[in-house]
Amino acid sequence: MERISVIGAGAWGTALAQMLAAAGRATRIWAREEDVVAAINTDHANPLFLPDVSLHQDLRATTDLAEAAAADLILLVTPAQFLRPVTAELAKHLKPGIAAVVCAKGIEKGSFALMSEVLSDTLPQAPQAILSGPTFAIEVAKGLPTAVTLACADEALGGRIVEAVGQPHFRPYWTDDVIGAQIGGAVKNVLAIACGIVEGRKLGANARAALMTRGLAEMVRYGTMRGGRGETLMGLSGLGDLALTCNDAQSRNMSLGMALGAGRSMADILAERRSVAEGAHTAGAISGHIAPMDFEMPICTAMDDVLNKAADIDATIQGMLGRPYRPEQG
Repeated sequence: MERISVIGAGAWGTALAQMLAAAGRATRIWAREEDVVAAINTDHANPLFLPDVSLHQDLRATTDLAEAAAADLILLVTPAQFLRPVTAELAKHLKPGIAAVVCAKGIEKGSFALMSEVLSDTLPQAPQAILSGPTFAIEVAKGLPTAVTLACADEALGGRIVEAVGQPHFRPYWTDDVIGAQIGGAVKNVLAIACGIVEGRKLGANARAALMTRGLAEMVRYGTMRGGRGETLMGLSGLGDLALTCNDAQSRNMSLGMALGAGRSMADILAERRSVAEGAHTAGAISGHIAPMDFEMPICTAMDDVLNKAADIDATIQGMLGRPYRPEQG
């Protein structure tokens, strides 16, 4: 796995490509935008998505998926809602047996599919894995210490991928719980927006701690309902990612919530951003998935109301605080 292609040149894709190129891997990154490709190849920079980072001179970018498919390992780092069309196109060029690692976090709207399920539809010839965990792109790009979860049902393949991407400052921990690793990364984005609203509304540290803890309970319930394991959600891809994303305004999702909590409109916030806050999409997907069931996720459902149905934030908060008292377990 010496030749690695990264599909998606946003902040996270660029950071992963930079780390791999610096480690001596023959790394290629695919972007849809020609100006991003030109900047990476000519200026060794990606000012649109990862400014103020000098990229390794050997990192090469392309707009050609066929060129990107000529690799020993593929990292898929497109936004979750775009994974299906991009991988459907990639399937025309990828040789059978080349492993694909999903690095996007989210649940597909409409189908409610996890990213691994999307990949099974579009790239059935590719062995698959999931990379998730507490990661800010800028810190990975700068070589700061990071630990992640690498989820793969095939232990031998998982070990090969760990050896291919692992570095002293980027430590993957293997698990076979592919579902649990995805649920943590998806649900924490919704909870991070909620924590941002708490911060923007100046509701205090107690409220944020309570929201994170009860949100973690929702994450575990939903994860186990979909077939994941609770212990996975207490690890890097669950609790670890939740702790990072709900406590730092570097998080796109938390900063979105902070702006909403401060009184700004969703339309105005999104109009000035190039990067995607996946939590808004995931809140709708989770709410739609559980709607026909006798299954409660009050925080995620409330966030869907605020983010996608224009519910009033203060009325939503009062509704949450007025819920009946209940035992803490579950």
